[in-house]
Amino acid sequence: MDRAITLLELLADRGEAAVGELAAALAVHHSTALRLLGALAEHGLVEQVGDRGTYRLGFALIPLAGRVAERLEVTTHTHPVCEELAARLGETVTIAIPDRGHAVNVDQARGPSMVTAHNWLGRLTPLHNTSTGKVLLAAAGAADPDALATALAPGTRLSRPALRALATELAQVQAHGYAWALEEYEPGLHAIAAPIHDPDGAVIAALSVSGPSYRLPAERIAEITPDVIAAAREISHRIDLHRQ
Repeated sequence: MDRAITLLELLADRGEAAVGELAAALAVHHSTALRLLGALAEHGLVEQVGDRGTYRLGFALIPLAGRVAERLEVTTHTHPVCEELAARLGETVTIAIPDRGHAVNVDQARGPSMVTAHNWLGRLTPLHNTSTGKVLLAAAGAADPDALATALAPGTRLSRPALRALATELAQVQAHGYAWALEEYEPGLHAIAAPIHDPDGAVIAALSVSGPSYRLPAERIAEITPDVIAAAREISHRIDLHRQ
């Protein structure tokens, strides 16, 4: 079971992977990895990509993920706000929460443009080079390089100068209440995020707007920053009202 779960996590991280690649990552024989993949494929949790001998996650995970999302209180209050913001700005809006050194996207609304539209739902993304990740990392209080190195996901390799620069940026995120990521996570992808707070003031999630750099240049990011902050505050307000 542990190996099967690890296979799902590897495919979630890599998108697609060959049997040999997965076997090497698990440190098991090729035939063992193939048997595990076969069992997962029978339940629709993974699927083979054509005849290339590679695998990816299967559609049977979608209803499972949906049931998890239903239990997340934050998604109850986020989706109407995300839908309105996505329609108004014409870009993808996502909600992410922290998960073991990553940001996991638990809600999403797409704008009317279908060009270069990412499906972020359920994806784990890094904390150090995404807008939502920076917001969540700043809220965690990792203000110095040593604390940052511990807060990041295992395997994240940043030099001391990079950690110092990130700590400086996170201080600005805390001060200004938002974070940008301009082609840091993917070439040609820009994003901005703002924190969502619970009634006690703790940051429990981050709302982001992302899109291709040609539609969201730095100037456009600056223009929509107040909208993103306002949407995150509206969700925080709805959570506050719900708990009263």
